[in-house]
Amino acid sequence: MQAVIATAPVSTNEPAGELRLGRQLDRKPALPALTGLRSFLAVTIVLFHFTPSGLTWSSHPSITLYPLINIGYVFVSFFFLISGFILAYNYADRPQPMNAMDFWIARLSRLYPVYAFTMLVSIPMLITEWAVRSRTDFWMGVIATPLLAQGFFPHLATFWMTVTWTLSCEVVLYIAFPWLLRLPWPRSTGKLLALGLTLWAVGLIPHTIYVLRNPDHLSHAANRYSDGPWLDTLKFTPLPYLCTFLAGLTLGHLHAAAKLSERTRVIVGTLGFVGVWFAAYHLANALPYIMVHGGLLTPLFAAIILGLSGPSILAKLFSWEPLVAVGASTYALYLLHFNVYILLHKYHVLDKLHLARFDPWISYILVILLAVAVRKWLERPAQQAIGRWWKRRTVAKEASSVLVG
Repeated sequence: MQAVIATAPVSTNEPAGELRLGRQLDRKPALPALTGLRSFLAVTIVLFHFTPSGLTWSSHPSITLYPLINIGYVFVSFFFLISGFILAYNYADRPQPMNAMDFWIARLSRLYPVYAFTMLVSIPMLITEWAVRSRTDFWMGVIATPLLAQGFFPHLATFWMTVTWTLSCEVVLYIAFPWLLRLPWPRSTGKLLALGLTLWAVGLIPHTIYVLRNPDHLSHAANRYSDGPWLDTLKFTPLPYLCTFLAGLTLGHLHAAAKLSERTRVIVGTLGFVGVWFAAYHLANALPYIMVHGGLLTPLFAAIILGLSGPSILAKLFSWEPLVAVGASTYALYLLHFNVYILLHKYHVLDKLHLARFDPWISYILVILLAVAVRKWLERPAQQAIGRWWKRRTVAKEASSVLVG
């Protein structure tokens, strides 16, 4: 089963992406509502990949969560949008220029420890890959995956760890970010809004061409189970997500320029949520799959982000402490959920624990608990340790330069 969902979530309350050696820069206020939102998005991802029964109210069959879960793949663009927004929110108006190497090391310190742990946990999947792949593809995947490069090879994008192709896209965007930040961004609300809508439209051009030309010569309209070189390129490779990421950066600048009132945020956020609900329940079956996957709903997601990015009743709802606690672990949850869920069933863990009668719900709980534990005992400590190492290295290098000088 191919994973077609989401990119690695970006924490809104993690340490700054640069490791400054001088005075501490003023930090922007945390946005816990976006972290809480990510809890809902992450759980939807899990349900999208492993949809349970019982999501319809038997007394009222029309009340169901299935339409929302069935378009769970749309959150691939949502997370890229959030990522761009948070980076712009944190860095756009800093007085000092960004130190690119500090930023990249900080990003690596957050991403790679959990990524490496997921590779280790997923060794049984690597054994399966050996059985089903050609020797050339297998060794290409073995080399590309630790280098976070599997997303550059559409036919290998889901190799070994299934969902981690999004990290390839994220890393490319992180590499580009220090230069993107230096672009002459507009300052007026109107120009930023126009730029965001333009980026959204430009980003949909390849997907529109695909719908019109059908270059993979599919016998039916593409859906989440369809496969083809061009379709996989649009789904798994970095370039198709560039405009969505840039739209997120634009949204961060727009948030700073517009200075929305609490009432306006509530209105904008509510319109975003209602729009997503309407699209999921009334439009999804009529919209081209690859265009929805590629960011068709981005303006609605942008409205939700703006609605939750400041004090409001909506932000209070999504800032509920348990939601924020799970939301802080969604990076680990995203990386681990697919393969861990499969391994739990492949090795009959629930049967051995006499918990099978509670499945699949117990599986979801175990995966979430694992993600919370990995966040607490691996992700954060490793991030801090790498940060301390890099700071010591930088101090020593500067001291050496002073002595030489």
